[in-house]
Amino acid sequence: MTAFHQLEQKLKLLKLGGMLTTIEQRIHQAEDGHLGYLDFLELLLEDEIERRSDHHLSLRIARARFDQVQTFEEFDFGADASIPTQQIRDLASCRFLERHASLIICGPVGAGKTHIARALGVEACRHGYPVLFTKTARLLRDLAGGHADGSWEQRFHAYLRPDVLILDDFAMQEFTSSQAEDLYQLVDERVGRSSLIVTSNRSPQDWYPLFPNPVLAESILDRLAGAAH
Repeated sequence: MTAFHQLEQKLKLLKLGGMLTTIEQRIHQAEDGHLGYLDFLELLLEDEIERRSDHHLSLRIARARFDQVQTFEEFDFGADASIPTQQIRDLASCRFLERHASLIICGPVGAGKTHIARALGVEACRHGYPVLFTKTARLLRDLAGGHADGSWEQRFHAYLRPDVLILDDFAMQEFTSSQAEDLYQLVDERVGRSSLIVTSNRSPQDWYPLFPNPVLAESILDRLAGAAH
């Protein structure tokens, strides 16, 4: 076995796949006189760090359960002059997540709300935050199933764990009393401790009539809208 193949075996044993992928390229660079010993080692380590970072990012994106992965690189900011481009780009820095702030994205059908929410979720993943994406109706069906089979606590806590929870298509129709109570508990538990990103075709002031209990509606919207961009 050659020295190179021995080295390959050791890298595999140590699970240093990033080095394994680029080591031939780095060896050629060193042999051509372009790399010193420390430069060679540093580049190999950077290759491994990059591979692991990409792997962890892929895992975070997979665990976010996006129905479609979309990024800001694919978003056409020039398609609609009313889109607050600078504000969105500032939010994409994810500084608002450091403050556990939330975000409400409102606008008509086709304005790009869901694309922006998904892209913010991907940026959060890139910054190392655990993210979960769900349609609001799907979340409410899931929690209703928990009420039916006694697993509500377990299901509910799954929506508290991620640092960023994205609720797409919020306030599409009237809520039942049980759904309103579930939303109240979710908002109450998350706001100020972690971040919510909500998309809706309606502005927050138009959400009130969708709740059967005006006091509960006021409590939910005061907590959510009062702490959100």
